[in-house]
Amino acid sequence: MKILVTGAAGFIGSKLCTKLLKNKKTTIYGLDNLNTYYSLEVKKLRIDSLKKKKNFKFIKIDLKNNQNLKKLKSIPKIDIIYHFAAQAGVRFTVREPKKYFNDNIKAFFNIINFAKEKKVKKFFFASSSSVYGDQKKFPIKENFELKTKNFYGLSKKIDEICAETFSKIYNIKTVGLRFFTVFGEWGRPDMLIFKYIKANLSKNKFYLNENGEHFRDFTYIDDVTSILTKLQNVKLKKNFSIFNICSNNPIKIIEVIKKINKFNSKFKYIPIYSKALKKIEVDITHGNNNNIKKHLKNFKFSNFDKSLSKTVKWYIENEIHKIT
Repeated sequence: MKILVTGAAGFIGSKLCTKLLKNKKTTIYGLDNLNTYYSLEVKKLRIDSLKKKKNFKFIKIDLKNNQNLKKLKSIPKIDIIYHFAAQAGVRFTVREPKKYFNDNIKAFFNIINFAKEKKVKKFFFASSSSVYGDQKKFPIKENFELKTKNFYGLSKKIDEICAETFSKIYNIKTVGLRFFTVFGEWGRPDMLIFKYIKANLSKNKFYLNENGEHFRDFTYIDDVTSILTKLQNVKLKKNFSIFNICSNNPIKIIEVIKKINKFNSKFKYIPIYSKALKKIEVDITHGNNNNIKKHLKNFKFSNFDKSLSKTVKWYIENEIHKIT
């Protein structure tokens, strides 16, 4: 089997490649533009680790320029595409809204059109819980109205519409994955857990918005990659499918901070209250995962405390704060 993974130097993309490469009969083509939104050193370390496998091929490419896709013409056949390349970050949308149009919408159109030309069996793509915006009823189901409140969520909503349209017109199996707060080893340096640890180990101040009173549906990376690989073999009735990828276990941010503090009682934070962040961030993310459980019988999500413990220990022991 030949699988193409975009965003291969990213958190989810690199961890998925690692899991897929365990099957030596599978060839993985990993694509990434190696942007500098966060530490390039971290991305290079991820790719260097993947390059050690003979069945991994890395291609540096910027997907928003359609001409660049000519680099992929030499690949004779692609069975599955996992499209995870994107401009991430909700807060960054305020400063650089145009990047979300170029990197998330233009690039998406180019890669799904490429999938059409290659006649892939399945096209998986990363969406986000950000498409839901503020909701009043929980847990959030896939059929809830989308009330996006930032440009990141908007770009993912447009990607979903584009994918559904392609699936109807060209008969492509497309699967949208609405990721909630994914965490774990080799996670994104711009996310809460690693930012908090780094600030304290580097003796810098850490500002916690609204004293951490908001809730997030944390989902462990190993659960995510297991779901993604298992979905390969699931027969989906419709050409277009959407799944919440979440634990259905929302946890208050301040409680996560307290759990991390057990590893180092000297860790501190400064509470702030930002009106600007209130405009673009939601108070609660809490997804319903019945749909994914229906399709993946007997799937069990990891225990949060154990997963957090492994993540924090890995970060501290490997002194990741020194390279991010």
